[in-house]
Amino acid sequence: MAYMPSKPPVVFPQEQRLLAQLGERLRLARRRRKLSMAAVAGRAGISRTSLYKVEAGDAGATMGTYLRVLVALGLENDLHSLGADDKVGRKLQDLALEPSRAAVRRRQGAALSPAPAAAPLSGGLP
Repeated sequence: MAYMPSKPPVVFPQEQRLLAQLGERLRLARRRRKLSMAAVAGRAGISRTSLYKVEAGDAGATMGTYLRVLVALGLENDLHSLGADDKVGRKLQDLALEPSRAAVRRRQGAALSPAPAAAPLSGGLP
């Protein structure tokens, strides 16, 4: 059986603002299409109460509910742009791929040190 937390996680004010902005954009998208809440809720397979929560930016609405509303409004392709241009992640990846400074110094030191002298040959030549 899956563990269900007794209360939802804390939503910080900045996160709540982002959800509220998303909800407002979805509400405006619905209104521009001249669709009622009942029509979008029906298309999404959710209750009007759930749609109201999404449009209000309620953090208690599941990601799946937000997704169903996006699909009902024909906006599901907008999800492809989320995280697509991950500048911070790419920079971190590039830094991890760069050789460490210690490794670079070791390689530079090896290139600058003289070659070991050849061992004398033993074999009887004076």
